[in-house]
Amino acid sequence: MRQGRLPDGFGVRIDPKVRTYRDGRVLIGGSPTRMLKLAPSAAAMIGDGFLEVTDPQTAVVARRLLDSGVANPRPRLLPSTDDVTVIVPLRNNVGGLDRLLAALRGHHVIVVDDGSDVPVQVPQAGECRCSVPVIRHEVARGPAAARNAGMRAATTEFVAFLDSDVVPRKGWLEVMLGHFSDPEVALVAPRIVALDPESNELARYEHSRSSLDLGRQESAVRARSQVSYVPSAAMLARRSVVLDEGGFDETMHVAEDVDLCWRLEQAGWRLRYEPAAQVAHDHRVSFGQWFGRKMFYGTGAAPLAARHTGKVSPLSISKWTVAAIALLATLTRLGLFGALVSLSVAMFRLRKVFDDLDQPTRVAAIFVARGFVAGLWQIASAMFRHYWPITLLAIIFSRRIRQVALALAVSEGVADWLKHRETGGLDPVRYIAFKRLDDIAYGTGLWQGAIQARSIEALKPTLGD
Repeated sequence: MRQGRLPDGFGVRIDPKVRTYRDGRVLIGGSPTRMLKLAPSAAAMIGDGFLEVTDPQTAVVARRLLDSGVANPRPRLLPSTDDVTVIVPLRNNVGGLDRLLAALRGHHVIVVDDGSDVPVQVPQAGECRCSVPVIRHEVARGPAAARNAGMRAATTEFVAFLDSDVVPRKGWLEVMLGHFSDPEVALVAPRIVALDPESNELARYEHSRSSLDLGRQESAVRARSQVSYVPSAAMLARRSVVLDEGGFDETMHVAEDVDLCWRLEQAGWRLRYEPAAQVAHDHRVSFGQWFGRKMFYGTGAAPLAARHTGKVSPLSISKWTVAAIALLATLTRLGLFGALVSLSVAMFRLRKVFDDLDQPTRVAAIFVARGFVAGLWQIASAMFRHYWPITLLAIIFSRRIRQVALALAVSEGVADWLKHRETGGLDPVRYIAFKRLDDIAYGTGLWQGAIQARSIEALKPTLGD
């Protein structure tokens, strides 16, 4: 990891989901879950859960809290919006571009026309109060190439990438810019919400469960974590860093944003997801376009797996959890007993990690129970999303598997609805129906990509201790 010093005045706040022990000297939380042990002097700096950087010592502690995932940044310095150029790649979406430019008045903007059938024309500077140069590719080269072309033409320190089908909301840029007062942050992304949340049932589903919406909780962006990447439909980045790291991979026409995030992370840069900044996206809400887009997203798993070994996995789960769930699925007393034994082994193995805490057995039991529940939903989700063809074959030939699969399909769907429901959203029955169709579409694309790549790397589960 890079070790650029956080500036004085920069603050960090302990995440509310983090559990503290031993008078704040042990913190457990983050994604994936980690245990951080602090010296008494370092714990004393945090006080009521907030630490402000005032000297080299507090800067070191703040950096450690951030990198462990147990704290979130509270920057106070703000780069100027004049230091940002907005890059807009598009192909044949003039209506969306006009709508977006109206929201970008006063900003530096570069439009990259990626082979539109009719060359893009933008208003003169006097009409939109901003200068909007257009770079044209006579032949479509893909969104990655378009973003790279705009980035190379820009001269500002930062670049914001906005697709032509989005509309930023008030304050979106300022909220994200503050994160760059941390010299090691290379990229920040806003929450992407629905531009049209209720025109039909599919719009209401996307309002609740869009693939682009990463939720309400702020987070570091790390592979194999709760927020493992951020979509390029809207993101803000240090221009020189992204260029130095090779920009977007122009050979990829899907998942190039995931690839960029993981390359930046591997190079030691920090990335942040900031849901307080919001950008509205014009979701596809006709069934054919929606289903096709979900399939398209699924095809990105195979090329990602080839570039980032071990990071693209439908399941990342403890082998003890897998054993317990498999035994419970037998629906027998012996299976129940075996599941309890498996979880007990996991608990006593984990207890050794917590030996220096008060009530280590209780703490270990809590985390094993949480891991079991999370693992159960993870397996259920993978059954109907990544592995749905295998699940379909299994339920055709086995009545017992059919019973288990039906129960999991309903219970996982209800749990997902409770987690993602929004005001004005769908009732659970229709939500679950759309969720299962969403899973089938993505899984179909995943299998299609794996077959084309002649590789099952994107389908391999990862089992840990």
